[in-house]
Amino acid sequence: MVLVPGDKLPSWVFADLRTDHAGEVGAVCIYQGVLQFSRDPELRAFAEHHLATEQKHLRLISGWLPAAQYSRLLSLWRLAGFLTGALPALFGSKAVYATIEAVETFVNHHYEDQIRALDSQHELSDLRQTLLDCQADEVAHRDEVAAARGPTRPNLVLRAWCAMVGTGSKAAVSLIRHI
Repeated sequence: MVLVPGDKLPSWVFADLRTDHAGEVGAVCIYQGVLQFSRDPELRAFAEHHLATEQKHLRLISGWLPAAQYSRLLSLWRLAGFLTGALPALFGSKAVYATIEAVETFVNHHYEDQIRALDSQHELSDLRQTLLDCQADEVAHRDEVAAARGPTRPNLVLRAWCAMVGTGSKAAVSLIRHI
């Protein structure tokens, strides 16, 4: 039997899905933060396009995760996501692109770990496919911003910011698994 959205899932799946749901909530807010502060038409078009993709991901993950299993700290993740988009938007497109590249690099690895864990769970093949589809979009986002950012390496301050974003994402996932 293959489980589909709305079916009762094994309890061990909830912690991973909670992190995915909170991450997609944060991703939506990242692009909302960019849109709130950027006046660059190209960057705004980029953010609007990616916002739509992240909203789609949020709907997909929400279909798998019962609302009772959502992180109780979603307000915090919304704020963190908004600031992760808004702050770099104040400094321009290269800062936004570097930030998104850091986020998507983390998300790619995060989804990959979950997909590997589901490899042998044939009853969860539809969930695995959902995660594969989301991961493919995130990798495309990462590659798109890497190309948009160009070959120049970010300066020291931007590299430190991106390292903080990656570390913060990892810490958030650890916390979200439980709260």
